[in-house]
Amino acid sequence: MNADRFQGVGVGLRGPHLALAAQAPLPDLPFWEICPENVLGEGGRRHRDALTVLDRDPVLTHGLAISLGGFDPFPGGYLAELGRLLDRTGAPWHSEHLCFTSVDGSCLHELLPLPFTREAARHAAGRARELQARLPVPLILENITYYAELAPGDMDEGAFLTEVLESADVGWLLDLNNVYVNACNFGFDARAWLERMPLHRVRQMHIAGHTPHGGRILDTHGAPVADPVVDLMQWTLQRIGRPVPVLLERDQEIPSLDLLLAERRHLQAAYDAARAGLALPEAVGHA
Repeated sequence: MNADRFQGVGVGLRGPHLALAAQAPLPDLPFWEICPENVLGEGGRRHRDALTVLDRDPVLTHGLAISLGGFDPFPGGYLAELGRLLDRTGAPWHSEHLCFTSVDGSCLHELLPLPFTREAARHAAGRARELQARLPVPLILENITYYAELAPGDMDEGAFLTEVLESADVGWLLDLNNVYVNACNFGFDARAWLERMPLHRVRQMHIAGHTPHGGRILDTHGAPVADPVVDLMQWTLQRIGRPVPVLLERDQEIPSLDLLLAERRHLQAAYDAARAGLALPEAVGHA
């Protein structure tokens, strides 16, 4: 599928909305994003509904199971199924998280940060090159949130991420909520951080809501997108200077599909305003 088809603000396809999404195309929705782990397999109504959507509508894929920064071998059977799914959807790329999620074959069900060291960057870049060689489409990597550094590093997060992207020669799924959450929790300026990053590698962006907790903010995907994150989306789109698809994520406190699509329309207005060089539309989110 032509990557140029993926512009504007899409939404993640989640279980509570599967039946409605399968009934008919949504005329104002430019694309869905799916997690392959929730689609691969056989049988059941939810599985059939998901296949109806991905066979009919533009779909991007975003993985959760690959422990890219870990040491466990990539699961061959899963990658074969994933390759067939990517061929079926015509997705222009596939995204994974720059993190580790398993140790000695045990899934931790968390996206955990790597140490910001040159050794870890070389390891992650090598794993990304290996994974890329086993996928039928380009690989892009997402920056994650983290709440503590694993060990003293040779570099900061931005330099680490840049080293991996450049060494592996892969694209970037820029999660702006993750940048904002890390900036608030670790006391740096999100725009200054982005100014020194390789924005030419951005192929897609994520935005989501977050939740204050104990003097920090948590990346919960359980609230409307905050105004500062919308501002950051607009600023980044203008810095990049070309259309980039933006995905609205919602994984907790999931509202009705009507309410989610209403938020998407507000975000689409902000996206369009940024592309036109206009001001931020009023009341698109919550601080």
